[in-house]
Amino acid sequence: MEMALADPKGLVRESYAIDGITEGECKSIFIDWALSLKVGLDPAEALQGLLAHYGPANADHPMTALLTQALSAPSNPARRGGRMGRISPV
Repeated sequence: MEMALADPKGLVRESYAIDGITEGECKSIFIDWALSLKVGLDPAEALQGLLAHYGPANADHPMTALLTQALSAPSNPARRGGRMGRISPV
């Protein structure tokens, strides 16, 4: 995938350039990155492209770990409960 599509604002690129960046800072950047993706673009495909581009040279970077976790996250989150989960259907 073209990096201009996978990282439209260059946020992930910049995160790799920040010396001593923390996991928390990477999470904040990741949220902004996710919100900046074009509608219709498959986030998993973008993540794979980013990991293929940046991952090999930055295996110990916190952003690499976060991108890897995001790629392996479940696509359909399970219901977490609430009132409707406790009421029997009629």
